[in-house]
Amino acid sequence: MFGFIPLNKPSGLTSHDCVARVRRILKIKKVGHGGTLDPAATGVLPIAVGKATRLLQFLPENKAYDAKIRFGVQTTTDDLEGEIIKRQSALHITLASLEPLLEEFLGEIEQIPPMYSAIQKDGKRLYELARKGETVEVPVRKVKVDKIDILNWYPGEFPELILNIQCGPGTYIRAIARDMGEKLGVGGTLAGLTRTESCGMRLSETITLEEIKTQIEEEKFSLLQPELLLQHLPEITLSNEESQRWCQGQKIVIDRDNIDASGDVIRVNNQAGDFLGMGFVTLIDNYYLLKPKIVIH
Repeated sequence: MFGFIPLNKPSGLTSHDCVARVRRILKIKKVGHGGTLDPAATGVLPIAVGKATRLLQFLPENKAYDAKIRFGVQTTTDDLEGEIIKRQSALHITLASLEPLLEEFLGEIEQIPPMYSAIQKDGKRLYELARKGETVEVPVRKVKVDKIDILNWYPGEFPELILNIQCGPGTYIRAIARDMGEKLGVGGTLAGLTRTESCGMRLSETITLEEIKTQIEEEKFSLLQPELLLQHLPEITLSNEESQRWCQGQKIVIDRDNIDASGDVIRVNNQAGDFLGMGFVTLIDNYYLLKPKIVIH
């Protein structure tokens, strides 16, 4: 089996739990995922099956989320899974007062990841240190937020703002919720999260664990082929002879002018249109050489 599953992750399962369940359902060991979702979060969890696990690194990086932010509440984990450490009325907060604030979270921004996160510090996960009661300095990281759209607003003593956030890799939506609450002076926490896009897969295209089981029983199950998710990368078609040599690990001389290459990583096909794997271009003695990086066939 070779390909991807756009899984709709249910609440309550870790990303690793989902991988383990897919392994059991498909009866295959080689399964991986393309980006962790917190247990309480739902939505797009890209699953790679078979040799496709080696291609996860090449899939599109940008992500999108529907996030519910609750103001007037602050927790240890920056979401509702943690203990409440601050609670105060935010009745005075209005949507009009919030809208200018969103501009501060657009573009390249700096954020401190939540203490309860999988980031490593001195070889240990932050959440492991947090559970032991250890206080460590969490390094600031730069992330990119491309777009924020307001989807809904629920006023009240603990008002809630529903946003769609399109962002680059490594962005913590929990940190955005926390920081918005801090800027408003009332605290904020993430009250709900659904990933709507990841690795080129969209929520509308996802499938549940139960649907995978049903489709297998009905012999209707199929995997997404890698070519569908690698459209953002340049491609090259090799002749039959070149394909055979390339798959054997040999370098192929190519004409770089015939490749619309924005980067050095290229998806490689044969003349029949079969996906052979990923290659990269190197310049040696004025010749552009296509070297194998990952050979699938």
